[in-house]
Amino acid sequence: MIFSILGILGTVAFAISGALAGIEKRLDFFGVFIIALVTSIGGGTLRDLLIGNTPVAWLQNLETFYIVILSTIVAIVFRQKLGVFRTSLFLFDTIGIGIFTIIGIEKGLSIHLSPIVCIILGTTAACFGGVTRDILCNEIPVIFRKEIYATACLIGGVMFFILKYFHLNDDFIYIITAGTIIAIRILAVRFHWSFPPIEMK
Repeated sequence: MIFSILGILGTVAFAISGALAGIEKRLDFFGVFIIALVTSIGGGTLRDLLIGNTPVAWLQNLETFYIVILSTIVAIVFRQKLGVFRTSLFLFDTIGIGIFTIIGIEKGLSIHLSPIVCIILGTTAACFGGVTRDILCNEIPVIFRKEIYATACLIGGVMFFILKYFHLNDDFIYIITAGTIIAIRILAVRFHWSFPPIEMK
C-alpha cells in the first residue's frame, strides 16, 4: 500500500518541480505540462528500458497522465502561494529523488539484481527526470554541478540495504531511506556541502 502511495507522491513531486521550472521560463500551458511530464516519467522510463520492462510503466497506465495534468494545474493556480520558485522547485525535486530512488531499488530487487546494481538503478531513476527537465529548460543539470545530488541517492540506497539486512518492516525502510536522502540534500544546500569542481590548470 505504502509503495503505491510513494509512487503517486513521487510523481506529484516531480510534476510540480517540472511545472515550476516551466513557469519560471515563462512557457505556455502546453510547455509547462511537457516539462512536468518528462520530469515525472523520465527516470522511470530509463529504469524500465534498462531492465527490459516494456512497454514502460506510464504507457500501460493513464493514471500518470492524470496525476501530471492535475499537478500542473495546481502548480499554475497556486504559483503565487508556492513562494520563491527556486526554493519550491528544490523542495519538490528533493522529495521526488527520495521517493524514486526507493522505487528504482525495489524494481531491481524484483528481478533479482545485486544490491550495487539496484542502488545504481534507483539513483538513475531518481535523477534522470531532473536531468531531462534541466536540459529542456536550458540549464546545466543539477547532477552535473558540484552540488550533492546523486550522492544523496547513493547514500540512501546504502541505507536501504543496511536496514534490509536487519529484516525491518518494509514501510519503515522506505520512510527512513527517503528521509535520509531528503535530509542529506537539504543539509548539503543549507551548509553548502559540495564536491570541488574540476578546473583547468
